[in-house]
Amino acid sequence: MYKTILVATDGSELAAKGVCTAFELARAFGATVVAVTVTDMIPTGFYGAVPSPELVERYETAAEKAAAAILRSVADAARTLGVPCTVKHVPGRRPAEGISEAAAEQRCDLIVMASHGRDGVSRLLLGGQALEVLTLSNVPVMIVR
Repeated sequence: MYKTILVATDGSELAAKGVCTAFELARAFGATVVAVTVTDMIPTGFYGAVPSPELVERYETAAEKAAAAILRSVADAARTLGVPCTVKHVPGRRPAEGISEAAAEQRCDLIVMASHGRDGVSRLLLGGQALEVLTLSNVPVMIVR
């Protein structure tokens, strides 16, 4: 049924639930997993000063290092479980956009991601990446709680 499953991860304990689910599905369907982590652009306030080139470079270097560690951990777990897995870092994008674009680029049949399942005011205040991926994606999205 599924040949290529994208799993989005930020390295958190919650995201690990999504990774485990993606691995279970991949084993059941004989699919390949594409693990993706997205790092946003350097945060600036609405009226904030433009960050210096040195600050941008430090941010990008730290983001790349963090993404590499997250993806190395997922790849190691996949190798241990015998699940075929490739990894992809999408820098400088909003998470939902990066996840959706990576799924299209990698020709994934399914996106798996974890969500806190917040609703109401907390979702408005804290954002809803899972909801945004649902609205942007052209492939099915499985939300793990």
